[in-house]
Amino acid sequence: MPSCKPATHARAFALLRGALLSIIVTATGSSGAASCQAISGAQVPQVVELYTSEGCSSCPPADRWLTTLKDRTDVLAAAFHVDYWDGLGWADRFASPRHTQRQRDTMALSGARFAYTPQVLVNGRDWRRWPDLPQRPSPATVQVRLVREQPDGPVTTAVIEPLATTRTTPPRLALWWALVEDAHVTPVRRGENAGATLHHDRVVRAYGTVPAWQGAQRVSIPAVPDADTAHPRHLLAVVTDAASGAPVQAVQLACP
Repeated sequence: MPSCKPATHARAFALLRGALLSIIVTATGSSGAASCQAISGAQVPQVVELYTSEGCSSCPPADRWLTTLKDRTDVLAAAFHVDYWDGLGWADRFASPRHTQRQRDTMALSGARFAYTPQVLVNGRDWRRWPDLPQRPSPATVQVRLVREQPDGPVTTAVIEPLATTRTTPPRLALWWALVEDAHVTPVRRGENAGATLHHDRVVRAYGTVPAWQGAQRVSIPAVPDADTAHPRHLLAVVTDAASGAPVQAVQLACP
């Protein structure tokens, strides 16, 4: 059984961007349409993936821990609810077979010998020492800019550009993205968590990948309709080394 954004202004801006993990800006384009942007920072944030299920009794502590990460600027977190618990008493409304397949696909590079819940991946590697996180910030070799021309526009454009640095950018890059939501509450009536009220943040509601490429790239990420203001949304974009799966840059976009 499974177990869970005169010259002094430009200079000041450059310094600010280097100090922050990411800059989120709301502006007006020449067409008058509002745009929402996010630009990655000088360092690569910690990327935390949690594989969890509402049907797993050992998962709520991991869910609560993930909530403590959601407002950190040095961490991007995503909770992938898997579906292999759904037949054991309680069907998780956030579960998807695509999340389960992602967990299985990560095994070849993560170091995990099997799929389990709650499983935590940090920077693409199986990480069993949570709630501690590794303290290894690394300088970015790639910049990522996310732009949505209207908050409810049809697509978000991701512009990925290797930086001219002393460190080597991986020869081939890939990308995964996830739309995550906060502030979900589920009263569980059956299964291992029967009687418990579970609170979820950074729940993955849509997810996609972009195959490996070389050099700069522009990617269109489709919008997901039916946003609910009760559940704040963030769009995460994670660029990885296609060979190792390790994140080389990541940024999140929060449009109003």
